Amino acid sequence: MIRRIAILLPALCVVTLLHAQKSMTLEDCVQYALAHHPEVTLAQLDLRDADWQIKENGSVALPQFTAGVSYQYFLKQPSIPAEAFGFEADPGTKLSFALKNNLTGTVAVNQLLFSNSYLLGVKGAREYRKYVDLKFEAVKAHLRNAVTDAYLPALLLEENIIILGRNIEVQQKLLRETGEVFKAGFAEQLDVDRLQFILASLINQRDNFLRQRDITIDVLQFAMFMPVNEEITLSDDLAQLLETYSSINPEEQLNYMNRPDYVTVLKTQELGEIQIDLYEKPWLPTLAGFAQYQPSYQGNEKLFWIPSAIVGVQMNVPIYDGGLTKSRKERAIVSAEKVDVQKEMLERAYDLEIETARKQYANARAQVQNQEENLQLAQRIYDTSETKFQSGIGSSVEVTQAQAGLYQTQALFVQAKFELLQARVALKKALGK
Repeated sequence: MIRRIAILLPALCVVTLLHAQKSMTLEDCVQYALAHHPEVTLAQLDLRDADWQIKENGSVALPQFTAGVSYQYFLKQPSIPAEAFGFEADPGTKLSFALKNNLTGTVAVNQLLFSNSYLLGVKGAREYRKYVDLKFEAVKAHLRNAVTDAYLPALLLEENIIILGRNIEVQQKLLRETGEVFKAGFAEQLDVDRLQFILASLINQRDNFLRQRDITIDVLQFAMFMPVNEEITLSDDLAQLLETYSSINPEEQLNYMNRPDYVTVLKTQELGEIQIDLYEKPWLPTLAGFAQYQPSYQGNEKLFWIPSAIVGVQMNVPIYDGGLTKSRKERAIVSAEKVDVQKEMLERAYDLEIETARKQYANARAQVQNQEENLQLAQRIYDTSETKFQSGIGSSVEVTQAQAGLYQTQALFVQAKFELLQARVALKKALGK
């Protein structure tokens, strides 16, 4: 029984470790970031705030009901001598115009009937809601790009590690075979040492890439807002992602409206126009209606029921505010002009970005084709050198030189594919896809 447990325990540990690691594609990482990153949470809170802002502005035009109650007791009632009014009365007699006890209730309703500021405020709140929605889309696009930029370097290291692992296996096999030839007396110790040196270099390079991969995965997890203590592995590879982005057309014309930041600037421009309209007609009146009912009890020793009710309309017309409205209007115009400049700067930046992406894509595609041909040539040279060495008609120097050339060409080919993938990603970003 103990022996079985001892056999099963390492296997269980391996299964647990593999289960703890998350295998994630690029899209998995993007979706994780969209679900957990604080920038998304803040953007969603801005959306909620904009919704409540619309309701806040709309509530101004709804009937406003108020109710209240007050009680007053005069410790000394204001009074005037009776003879001041020509009344015949005993000397010292005074007339009071306030009763000692006053209990008054109030029920009032106010209704805004017309206000230009209100109308533009409601319109501005609705447009601001659209603006925040565009900002939310821009945040998601920014996160997608950030996660992609962090995922690709880790993927490159992963690809190099896989290739180095294959080369190490080939080198170990060649070293074993050369060792057997050496034991048979058909090879020199120098041949074995050269192969051993190359093997040690490959292992050291792989270990270095493993450490670099761990660092780049930490950067990826930071971009995703994932705790760095969680273990993840990358399940995509260069070939899969190259196929995913293969539909990008480098000749496609740039449409500025596909870029979330640009559309956001346009919406900012619309909000600025509303702000200017708000100060364009300061002379428009504000009209409001009101109604009020006041039940009250008043008296000295005895209280009397004295109700009252009133309805009315009030209109306020601005005449002169010391230049306040004009100053605000000019500031709004300045802000609108600044947005125009920002829009032009964005257009220039997008034009440069798309042209650069197209040139990088053309260069990367040519590099992949060249490196693929070089890899085929380097593989043939290596195969021929190894065959000659195994047959005893070639030297170990030729084999090691061919190996160095093959391994270097493999690395260059992987780097070329990586740069092609980066170029396709950059082209997609520039086109706003």
